[in-house]
Amino acid sequence: MFVISWVNPDKELGKKTWADYMTEGPLTAMDVIEKVTGEMKVHTAGYCVGGTMLASTLAYLAEKRRQRVTSATFFAAQVDFTHAGDLLVFVDEDQISALERDMQESGVLEGSKMAMAFNMLRSNDLIWSYVVNNYLKGQSPSSFDLLHWNSDATRMPSSNHSYYLRNCYLENRLSTGTMVLDNTLLDLSKVKVPVYNLAAREDHIAPAESVLYGSQFFGGPVKYVLSGSGHIAGVVNPPASKKYQYWTNDNIKDIKLADWLKGAEEHKGSWWPDWRAWLESHDPETVPARAVGANGTPVLEDAPGSYVRVRA
Repeated sequence: MFVISWVNPDKELGKKTWADYMTEGPLTAMDVIEKVTGEMKVHTAGYCVGGTMLASTLAYLAEKRRQRVTSATFFAAQVDFTHAGDLLVFVDEDQISALERDMQESGVLEGSKMAMAFNMLRSNDLIWSYVVNNYLKGQSPSSFDLLHWNSDATRMPSSNHSYYLRNCYLENRLSTGTMVLDNTLLDLSKVKVPVYNLAAREDHIAPAESVLYGSQFFGGPVKYVLSGSGHIAGVVNPPASKKYQYWTNDNIKDIKLADWLKGAEEHKGSWWPDWRAWLESHDPETVPARAVGANGTPVLEDAPGSYVRVRA
């Protein structure tokens, strides 16, 4: 398994575009995987905005007629932004233009500003509960590992973030077939690889309704699955925890989430085993684990790497 993530960018990386992130991210990763393993095709997965990037990459590869992907999994990711939820209150021409002027000076969107925007969407849980319990009542915050992750904000390069806000949230170009990336017009209907599309029922960042609606734009088979909980806990839910549940329903065409749920089957616990079974149904072959550092790719340092410790 190979995992990639972007570095916490500074001003020098401010001009990196959405196309740069695609070519230097997933496309380069596929080349490295081929070099290390000899495999031309990979099973891919993308989380949140990484999922939107993955969908863009799949459409790009489809237009170029390059067969590099066996399957695609999306975790709490949107490809259509018609039902993008409360985040849309921050997206109009005036607000994006003001943000672009601010980012032009620093080259990046500061992580604290993005974190505050997300916190404001769930202000009772993520702002006022701390004011009441910690500031007014003097109680220490309860230990919760996912909150440590949630507090680890990251910056965004100005060129990348501006492209994402305009092309996705403001103009909704990816699903409508009008997004141009690296001089290539993208069409999701040309993406024929099997898709496992996971949404979280209480997600306030990638609403379940939005993820369900986006499922119809892919050209191949799509399995939409709804997990319990929210944007992080609904995805990071190992079976051993025996927490939450997930729902399945093969009907995803022209249906609202409420109606989809009426016909859905509820399953207790983690959705991970269902995903594993889905992957094996498309590619049952397994191989022994490869040795790390093989084929001219020496180990740089222990995971997760020093760059992830850079604070925003």
